[in-house]
Amino acid sequence: MGNMADSRPMIMPLPAVDRARQVTEALATYVQQAQLKAGDRLPAERQLMAALAVGRSTIRESIRHFQALGVIETRKGSGTYLLKPVTSATIHMPLSFDPAHLREALLQTLEVRRGIETEASMVAARRRTAEDLVEIEARLEDMERAHHARGSSGPEDLAFHLAVYDATHNPLFRQLLEQMRDAFERFWEHPFDRQDFARRSFPFHRTLFDAIAAKDPQAAQRETLKILDIVEEDIKEMSK
Repeated sequence: MGNMADSRPMIMPLPAVDRARQVTEALATYVQQAQLKAGDRLPAERQLMAALAVGRSTIRESIRHFQALGVIETRKGSGTYLLKPVTSATIHMPLSFDPAHLREALLQTLEVRRGIETEASMVAARRRTAEDLVEIEARLEDMERAHHARGSSGPEDLAFHLAVYDATHNPLFRQLLEQMRDAFERFWEHPFDRQDFARRSFPFHRTLFDAIAAKDPQAAQRETLKILDIVEEDIKEMSK
């Protein structure tokens, strides 16, 4: 067994630039070259840190990316395992564009989000399980606490929508959102330097949850459109 492990390809250290993305690509290349199969265990976190010369947070960010893509799982006390074989070509679908103005960037990405998010909410309403509902409500309550404590709920809002996406039981919804978030993060972080951006959409997250709980796809679609319509109104209002 030892000789087999020793014959595996080396993982090369990385320069400091864009390390999380490089770690993701390096891991994909390693999986491909080492011919790991579904069910095989990946090297331990400490080994990856040493081999790639990056910190624990960078490794964990990369692992989260793989988890979002549905290709690995981490088992408590056991390690990280491959769920399906991957190559560097299958790990991400880079999205990029270079609009001249922030307003244009936000409106263009919103058009795409509207299509994906309304469909996802309808599918989630049809397919959600009791366990999904518990997770979505927990994320909603986190969001509501953050909103009341500090008046904004960026990370908590994202976690709520990710939970809705997971309730579709179609991993492509979450993968697409992850790709869009990575590609367009600089536009959506704090648009127009306004902490109150789209704050008026807050109550409709509760009504969206209610629609998903009631297994009512049309209501889920309506509530999602209310959220995104407010986002569009704020883009247009704040970019005047």
